[in-house]
Formats: sequence, structure tokens, C-alpha cells
Amino acid sequence: MSVLIVTSVGDLVVDLHTDQCPRTTYNFLKLCKMRYYNGCLFHKVAKDFVAQTGDPTGTGTGGDSMYKFLHGDQARFFDDEIHPELRHSKIGTVAMASAGKNRNASQFYITLRDDVEYLHDKHTVFGIVAEGEGLDTLTKINESYVDGEGRPFKDIRIKHTYVLYDPDDDPAQLAELVPPNSPIGKPIDEIAEERLEDTWVPLDETVDPVQLEEMIRSKEAHTNAVILASIGDIPDAKVKPPDNVLFVCQLNPVTQDEDLYTIFSRTVTSAETICDYKTGDSLCYAFIEFEAKEACERAHRDMQNCLIDARRIHVDFSQSVSKLWRQFRQGTRNANKDGCFKRHAPDYRARDLDKGAEKKNKNRDYVLRDENTQRGGSNRRSYDLVFDEDGASADNRQDCRNADRRKIQKLDDWRSEASHKRDRDRTNRDRNNREKLHISEEGGRRHDGHISYHGSSDRSYSRRNNSDYGKHQSKSRRRDD
Repeated sequence: MSVLIVTSVGDLVVDLHTDQCPRTTYNFLKLCKMRYYNGCLFHKVAKDFVAQTGDPTGTGTGGDSMYKFLHGDQARFFDDEIHPELRHSKIGTVAMASAGKNRNASQFYITLRDDVEYLHDKHTVFGIVAEGEGLDTLTKINESYVDGEGRPFKDIRIKHTYVLYDPDDDPAQLAELVPPNSPIGKPIDEIAEERLEDTWVPLDETVDPVQLEEMIRSKEAHTNAVILASIGDIPDAKVKPPDNVLFVCQLNPVTQDEDLYTIFSRTVTSAETICDYKTGDSLCYAFIEFEAKEACERAHRDMQNCLIDARRIHVDFSQSVSKLWRQFRQGTRNANKDGCFKRHAPDYRARDLDKGAEKKNKNRDYVLRDENTQRGGSNRRSYDLVFDEDGASADNRQDCRNADRRKIQKLDDWRSEASHKRDRDRTNRDRNNREKLHISEEGGRRHDGHISYHGSSDRSYSRRNNSDYGKHQSKSRRRDD
């Protein structure tokens, strides 16, 4: 008895040991007739060891025997049929993958090398792959790429099973279990993780090498564009340079935009020589924009190696997207007013960069106030930013500035008046002190009549009074400062 197993990588012809293992071979043959194995994955491949299949769930934990379909759930498993003469001595040995002793269902494995002594007397050996009828298929299965759990990254499935010869009669229930059409694709019960389908074929096997190289370059270019877009170097990964712009280099430094307009006179919309942003000198290359793509292509064909101002120019299609990048960052509102590739207006030059500074700050919403002017007297100069109200008109701002000036004038007047008042108070205090000193001197003379005593007392009192007055004067000066 033999069974043909058609897999996604080739065919296998299995010869069965029906005499030694009648129960096991009966189970296998009837499951093949039921198309039970159609679509089952080789869910585990151990290189140079075994390849395991027969589980419709694709996980290695499922599968039912034929006896369950005939007799119910209690007959899901059947007993082992281990014989000493049936060994795992040759490549292609077929045996039952049981969940334990006497727990055989539908799963089976095929050895991938000779003398797998580890499995002797542990599992029921019920068949072997015929020589010349599938060994190359076993080689392909053995060389498949697998993950850490042994499952191939590309699915290997059993497509169909054909019973070539069966000596046993079919049970009556089998007719109801056989589907009218042979199942194709995944089993209904499969719950395994999706991988590359068994129909997947690498591109190098289906595509011309030149076309394949072009596809690889295109994908690399797209990947690089996505990276540049993610870091903000280009506006979008799908951006393309304009097809109506020419890049002209090797120009003479004396060549100006007007010269290029005259030379490239075929529907030219802009001709711009690029200059150094510091010195304003020509960098000897330019961008010329045409109205139509056809005019640009004609100019590219006719103007190559032309002599301009004693220089042989080189012309090529532009690869710059600076205009698109500027439109992306600044909006397209004034895009038509700008030049093709310059930062500002078409007459932009590096030496004109400072001319727009006054216009740029003309309508600013803040004024600079000099602290030295406001608060007076200090050599330190610092500035405060005073923001006007949003939407205020120029007249309102002028009124605010006039009001500030009036406040500053009032502050200065108040300080001046306070200074004069302090001077008057100091003069009055000096006059009172002198009067008190004169009265005390006269009282001393009237009280004692001793000129020498009073003279000495007057001098000491005068020194104390002068000392107090000096201290008061120094404090007044420090306070004034």
C-alpha cells in the first residue's frame, strides 16, 4: 500500500507497513481519503532531524484520529504499534507523533537523515519514503529557513493526498465524511500565525535581472526620500524637481541675468544667476525657467557647449527643489512673485540684504526705551521692550509716546523741585543751629561770670556742634547721591 503526498515543495510517495501496523495504517489511509491532511502545515522542521505535520490547526497541539469520526470523542487516540524491527535507520522514515504513550491521533513526522537513534522504540513507525520518489523534496524541506521554534518562515503545506492502493474496505460512515471537492488552501481549523504563503516566489526567480535591479534602486531612492522628508531636508518624499527648468554652469562671472534672457529667448519666464550671499559676486551658475517642458528640452539639446562670454557652458536639467521647498515652508501666496531659486525677489542680490532692514522694523509692535533717559543720572544703559496693544493705529502709538514723554518731564520736574526743597531745609537747619549756639554762649556768661570757664566750654560745645553738623552734611550728601 502506498500514498502520494503532494506538498508545496514537491511530491512524496510513502510505502506503508500494513502487516506490522494495521491499526496505524488504517487510520492514515482513511484520513487521506477524507482529505483530512489537505492544507496542513509542516509546522515544525528540525534541520537534519525530523519534519512534523498532520495538524489542521498548524500549532502542533491539535489533530484527531479516524476512530474519533467513527466512534466518538472517546476514541480520539489509539494505541502504539512499536516493533523492534521497524527502526529510524533510513532517511524518510514515517512515524506517528504521539502526545504520549498510546496517544496517537493524526500527526506524523518524517526523518531527514539516517540513523535517528534517539527515536528508536518510542514512536510507531508505519512507513518510509520510497527511494527516488521524494528524497529531493525532503532535501528542500530540510534546507528551509525556520524561526526559533522550528516553523518555516515560508509555509510548506500538504496540497493533496492520493491513496494508490488500499486493501481494506471503507466503513459506511466514510462516504459522508469525504468532501465532494478536494479542499484547497488553508484548513478551516488553522489558527497558526500567518507567514509567507507557499505560493510566494522570490522576485529574482520571476523578474528579469535588469528589471529587478531597477526596482531595487527605485525602492532605495524612495527610502532615502522618506528619510530626508522625516528630518526636514525636503518637503515631501514624493517631491520631484520641475521639468521646465535648466541648470547652466561654467558661466563667465560677467554674465548677467539680462544676458541669459537674451540668449535663452525661447519663452523664458525667469533667468537667474546665483550670487554669493556675502559679496554678491556671481557663482558662475544659473537656473533658467521656461514656459513649457518642450522648450526646456529643446534648449537643453541646442545650448550644450555653447560659447557665452568666452566660456563653454554646460547645460543639464535641474535637480533642485528649492522653489517647491520655499512654497512648502512659506506658503504659495507669493510664490508667483518670487524668482525661480533665489531667496527673495527676482532682482535679489547679496549686497541688497541690508536695504530692507528699516522696512522690516517699520511697523514693529514695540519701542526701545532708554533707562538712562527715563531715570536719569546713571551711566548704565539698558533698554526695556514696551509692547503696544495689538491692532493699535499709528496715531494711537504716537499718542502713547507723547504721553510717555509728558510723564518723563513731570518726573524730572518733581525731582528738581525735591532737590530745591532739600537745599532750603538744610539752610534753615543751619540757621537754627547757629542761633542755638549763640543763645547758649550768652546764657553761660550770665550764669557764672567766669570768662575762662565759659570760653573753654564754648569751644568744646562748638567743636561738638561742628562735628554733628559735619556728620549731618555727609549724610545729606550721601542721600542726595
